[in-house]
Order: sequence, then structure tokens, then C-alpha cells
Amino acid sequence: MNRNEPGVMSEPKRMTGVVTSRRDITDELWVVRVRPGQPIAYRPGQYVTVGLPSEARLIERPYSVASAPKEAELEFFLELVRKGRLSPHLYDVPEGGLIYLRPEAKGRLLFDTESGHVNHFMAATVTGVAPFLSMIRDFAAQAAAGRPCPYRIALLDGASRSDELAYRHELASYAGRYDWFEYIPTVSRVWLEPEWSGETGRCEDVLRKHLDRLGFVPEATTVYLCGNPVMIENVEGILKRAGFTSGPIREESYWHPPKAELHESATRRSGM
Repeated sequence: MNRNEPGVMSEPKRMTGVVTSRRDITDELWVVRVRPGQPIAYRPGQYVTVGLPSEARLIERPYSVASAPKEAELEFFLELVRKGRLSPHLYDVPEGGLIYLRPEAKGRLLFDTESGHVNHFMAATVTGVAPFLSMIRDFAAQAAAGRPCPYRIALLDGASRSDELAYRHELASYAGRYDWFEYIPTVSRVWLEPEWSGETGRCEDVLRKHLDRLGFVPEATTVYLCGNPVMIENVEGILKRAGFTSGPIREESYWHPPKAELHESATRRSGM
């Protein structure tokens, strides 16, 4: 079965989308833009389910949307999981190829407009930056149209190497243009690139430092976490010890790690 042949699936709950562009970041990371057959309404932070047919059935996975809602195309920041069921096939879809999309966006990792908090701190690992990028792009578009952002927003963008920070230059340009936004890229494997002059360490290593530096106190701050579930687990512990409750913490894990991995992480934190 040709996964790029129109009309392979006929379910009314799905539509086709055309891959209009592709940008390779590393051997395992890439960015695609997709033009859906019909507009898909979504809010910044939500995801769209993407699929491809394989052996007479559709394999689907949810992916956070990186584009802003008013854009005609959807943008996805993708990671190749070599033994995964879908990503190796997505990786092979060329420009002009077709993928399948569910027309209803979902997800609750939304920007907090209800608590009254002025401060918003986001922490992401690699592809986990996508939902936050959608939010920042949306606020930047509003600011360009004369509607200044009423919040203070900081984004901690973590990766092993700087080449995995796919949107570093775009986000740095927003930080230079708008005083309501601060961008903090951090690299953990500094021995691989001694020329790196930015922040160093994993998100959980440096998050508390930047919360304190910015004066982002629990009673006026919402924190958002997305990406590696071990990072999320570690940061939750740090935040709770700093006085944050579950209320102002919003999160989205991109996969479920084995229990042993989370146990090892918890053991390291407790000093056992």
C-alpha cells in the first residue's frame, strides 16, 4: 500500500495533509510544515493526531503544533524513534507527500489566563518546545499587530547539544524584540562543544536559579513543563520544595518511561 496515495483511508474523522516543506535539524530531528485538506482550529499548546497507513491499518500518534493558530499550515517538530511504529515512516515522507490528520485538535497544555498570574515560566526538552513556540509565536503576532503581551514569559529550552535547539535563533529574536519575553537555551553535554557560551546543565539543574533570578514567586507564577518525563518528574519535586503547588504547574510528557527509569531518577534526587 502506498502511504502517499490519496484516498487510501475514507474515514470521515480523518483528512489528508500535504507536506509542504521540511527542515532537517539533526540526523534524528526534523521540522515539517503541513497543509491540511481543511483548516484545523486549535489553541496554542494543543496537539493534532498524525497518521500513516501501514499493513492495512492506520498508525497514529499525537504531535504538538508549533505553528500559531492563524497560520494556514501546521508545523511539527519531530524526533525519529528508530524502533517506533510511526516516526520512521513519517521520516520518509517527502515534500509533496501525504499524511493523515484528525481534524480535531486536543490537549490541555494551554496558556493560563484564568489564575491572574503575571509570570509564566516554561521548561522544555528538545521537541517539547513545540507547544511553547506556538504560544510565543501567537503573542508575538498579537504584539506586532499592536496588542502588547500583558505577561512576563520565560522559556528554558534544554537539549544535549545546541544543534538540537531547532528554534534557538527565532526565539532569541523574539527575546531581543519584546521585553515581555526571555529565552534561556541550555546545553547539558558541554564537553561536546566547548565553544558554547550560553547556560549549561539540564533543565532541572538550572530552573530554580532562573526562577529566583526573575523573581517568579509561586503565588504569581504558572509553570509549564513539556518533553522528557524524567525532567518533568525531577522539576516537579524542585517546584514543590520551592513552594509551588500542583495548581500552577501544567505539564505534558512525550512518552511514558519504564518505572525503573523514574525510580533511578528518584533515587538520585534522594541521595540513596
